[in-house]
Amino acid sequence: MKKINHYIYSGLIFLMLMLGSTACEDYLNKAPEASITEKDVYGNFTSFQGFVEEMYNCIMDPDKGGAWNKYLFADETLNNYPYNFDNGNYWGNEAYFFGATPTPGNLASNTARDRRVWEYAWYAIAKANLAIQKIDEEGLFGGTEEEKKFIKGQALFFRGWFYFEICRYWGGMPYVTRVLDPNESLVTKEFNRLNFQESAKKMALDFRAAADLLPNHWDQSVIGQRTLGHNRDRINKFHALGYLGKALLYAASPMINEEAKGTSTYNAELAGQAAKAFGELLTLADQTGTYKMQTWATWTDNFVKLNNLRPGGTESIMMPTIYDRTRVRNSTLGAISPSSFGLNSGSNADVPAHNFTKNYAMANGLPISDPASGYKATDPWTGREPRFYKDIAIDNEKWWSTAGLDQISQLYNGGRHRSQINPPSVTGYYQKKFSGIGPNYSLSVAGSLMAYVPYLRLADIYLMYAEAVVFSANGTPKSTSGNYSLTAEQAMNVVRTRAQLPNITATYTANNNVFFEEIVRERAVELAFEGSRFCDLRRWNRNNDARYLDKTAIDFDRGSNGKPINLVERLVVKRVAEKKHNWLPIQVKFTKLYEGFPQNPGW
Repeated sequence: MKKINHYIYSGLIFLMLMLGSTACEDYLNKAPEASITEKDVYGNFTSFQGFVEEMYNCIMDPDKGGAWNKYLFADETLNNYPYNFDNGNYWGNEAYFFGATPTPGNLASNTARDRRVWEYAWYAIAKANLAIQKIDEEGLFGGTEEEKKFIKGQALFFRGWFYFEICRYWGGMPYVTRVLDPNESLVTKEFNRLNFQESAKKMALDFRAAADLLPNHWDQSVIGQRTLGHNRDRINKFHALGYLGKALLYAASPMINEEAKGTSTYNAELAGQAAKAFGELLTLADQTGTYKMQTWATWTDNFVKLNNLRPGGTESIMMPTIYDRTRVRNSTLGAISPSSFGLNSGSNADVPAHNFTKNYAMANGLPISDPASGYKATDPWTGREPRFYKDIAIDNEKWWSTAGLDQISQLYNGGRHRSQINPPSVTGYYQKKFSGIGPNYSLSVAGSLMAYVPYLRLADIYLMYAEAVVFSANGTPKSTSGNYSLTAEQAMNVVRTRAQLPNITATYTANNNVFFEEIVRERAVELAFEGSRFCDLRRWNRNNDARYLDKTAIDFDRGSNGKPINLVERLVVKRVAEKKHNWLPIQVKFTKLYEGFPQNPGW
């Protein structure tokens, strides 16, 4: 993102929000030679926006923390070594969740490897509260009304968003909406932990308020003309509406509703509110064209682009902040491409599990479990739907441009990429979605390829809309949200049609239960390797469901016709998942900061 004049103030120490750094100096303490005043920091749009932009720099880049970051914790992938989460060890200090404590100097380094969810989210929440206080302080901000709305709208969004990031992994939290005095007691009702549903309702208030303040897109505003063409990642109304719906849908989901109300069913009222938020977003998208679905020909633009161009296209609403472009090659590509390609993969070979590939339908749109689909377990890669071939690298395909041992994938028993490189694929597959593997792949291509995992894109909105509508009061696949024209069934078909599949058949819209199973499968496929699966399975109360525990490989020989023979599916890992794994454990040092901040159940 091209920054709007980001000021770094000597000696400026920002307030840290409880949980680790409650004692701090006054945020305007400074060196004797400095002459910074509150008016300098908060008095005009340029300097205040510089303050706000540090919140953008707190966004975790999912697959680039550490040397490489594990971010898929469900049944999608396997590595050449066991995951802590697969063994039920959620205490493992995964680089995604805990790590470096943010400071102004640390943030200014723009190091993707430093970012973690827990510490950076709390830091950003503290900054959001400070921004909200200062923008409303009498006589301090001297900008226009539009400038004031944009500052406050971003701060409100980020407060809600960073709470969502914390709560979707660790459950409900105290929802602090003010700047804290470092000397005040935290042993009060205000700082008691809420459940997720209670927290989500407060997020929803922030997202709603943000949506009412922010523009459809900054390029279409007076303020945005200053940075015209460089506003792609600035928070706007679509971000706020999307996460308004997402927070409410999570709150409505069975696991969350069971925690709050004691019943593992959807909360129809909250689902209805989510459906209306998504309906408002989709109506606005149709009316303005600000965001629209990528065509099938350009679908991969959501995930990867060549020549150092930013992926995301017209469909991705929220993407990670870019900190260091070289991390794509050194983190993302190295971890999911064959080690023989020379992309610094180290000890990682994160590859699709065979069990997960079963979610991909056949070209006729039917799931492989349907007898009419035409699926043959002895020939599993023939006649599959188009996304399978875009996402999954299989044996005997050209995936390297230079003639030699690596040009054609060898994923059969004893093949080069199955057993002769270190590390090899442990499942018989590799991933294409974020690696860009294909006939023209090379070191030079990898050097200019940009790959980023979207946080929110339009296809996700359509699928969440379908889910929310169905589980609203009296909802069915034929229902709408009431403020958007498409039915749940039609919304799903938007995603299927783009993927070159026929509309969902009547068999799978007969009732809510069978339709929901198609939502589960469709989300697995359309959002494969994008980080949604772990949260989806948990919020649906399916993380410990036997259907999602086995992580398997496929062993086979290559026949004379180039097709697989002697296929055997082999169990590699059975995930350990119990009821307590619905929430991650909170690091013990944080639970001991003050009374009233309990550990999650079972830990």
